[in-house]
Amino acid sequence: MGIVNINDDSFSGDGKLDANWALERAAELTAAGADIIDVGAESARTNRAAITESAEIARLEPFLLGFANAVAQTIPAGSDQIFPPLLSINTWRASVARHTLAIAGDILNDMSGLPTPENAVAAAKNRAALLIMHTVGTPKVVHTHVEYDDVMTAMIAFFKDRIRVAREAGLPQDAMILDPGIDFAKQRDDNLRVMRELSRIAGLGHPVLMPVSRKTVIGDVLGIPDAKDRDAGTLACLVSGALRGASIFRVHNVQAAFQATVTLDRIQHGRR
Repeated sequence: MGIVNINDDSFSGDGKLDANWALERAAELTAAGADIIDVGAESARTNRAAITESAEIARLEPFLLGFANAVAQTIPAGSDQIFPPLLSINTWRASVARHTLAIAGDILNDMSGLPTPENAVAAAKNRAALLIMHTVGTPKVVHTHVEYDDVMTAMIAFFKDRIRVAREAGLPQDAMILDPGIDFAKQRDDNLRVMRELSRIAGLGHPVLMPVSRKTVIGDVLGIPDAKDRDAGTLACLVSGALRGASIFRVHNVQAAFQATVTLDRIQHGRR
């Protein structure tokens, strides 16, 4: 899953307020091996105020309208790559989800934790999959103070409840992806434990996303303040996740991740 940020305040410094640039970036990531393009118009950073819903739609709409043509002429990186790539829309507000999924989109990437059924209803109505992220509280608000008696027990209970909510909203059982929400409402040791015990989340029977690219936990472990310098740590987390049941990897450096997963597959299975 390659990341495209149509904003100018991404924590990793890789976004632009330019739909044409974003479409070119999507084509580049596809050529590098992305099976899914995840596009977002608002940074998840908590030290930035949320943009308006209309502003978010205005940033996303030109990209969604141009996406199919932008990637159509791209040469895939490998024969097993999904092509054309699936399109994931990264938003947490239901009105934006409804508007954008009506234009295009295979996956709704919801970082709100599904506090209400609205985003599940929007995904079901538009025949899109729903990516459910574990978190606590409202997006764009700092929750690093949150403490758990047992983070894994809390997370498993959370996912079971949200899967129930999504099913009651009309979403098919096979249209949900689980995201452990690395760095969201978690301390460093919580994040590391979640990655160590990721197989427990995979045991719930849904695809698991490993969303750890260049995250703060990597910077804390390695003492690297600049997010752009955390790709080696990202690959370590990717391999760890793959060995523990993760099947989707949201990354900035698609080429490195593609090469790592192909190599790991060959080691594990003898062929991709």
